Amino acid sequence: MNIEATPLPGVMVIKPQVFGDDRGFFLESWNRRAFADAGIPHDFVQDNQSRSRQGILRGLHFQTQQTQGKLVRVISGSVFDVAVDLRANSATCGEWFGCLLSAENKAQLWVPPGFAHGFYVVSEWADFLYKCTDYYHPESELSLAWDDTHINIQWPLVNGAAPELSAKDANALSWSEVPKFDL
Repeated sequence: MNIEATPLPGVMVIKPQVFGDDRGFFLESWNRRAFADAGIPHDFVQDNQSRSRQGILRGLHFQTQQTQGKLVRVISGSVFDVAVDLRANSATCGEWFGCLLSAENKAQLWVPPGFAHGFYVVSEWADFLYKCTDYYHPESELSLAWDDTHINIQWPLVNGAAPELSAKDANALSWSEVPKFDL
């Protein structure tokens, strides 16, 4: 497993070793010992899967209680995945990191607690999996606006068209309204 640091301390790109032949492939997507050795000692309590069509943007989500770390990957299609640092005492608070996750590259992204997270589907369809370090807590879930000018995420919008959002994400908070974490 190759684990790469990103410009945001704590956020990591994980590239599993893939063993393949004419029958298909095998990879290890999570190994407690390998992740702990890489500085990700968290255990996971919940696995989620979503399917979305091209142009859907989900996020940027976070929970103010029961903050979640997320290990995310794509098993079909491709997405542009983004983490935004919401840690008030971090030198990178307000900065973002994005990368392409796809069934082809098999890369994963580790998004620790204290970050907003979201993704935009660039393929026709995408199946997105994520492991969480805490349980979903809808009462404390909030969204940071995907197009907030302070954050200025460079989304790879298909044909430049605005993404399709849920009602919650369409009414997301601006950077100045978002609570920050003391983690």
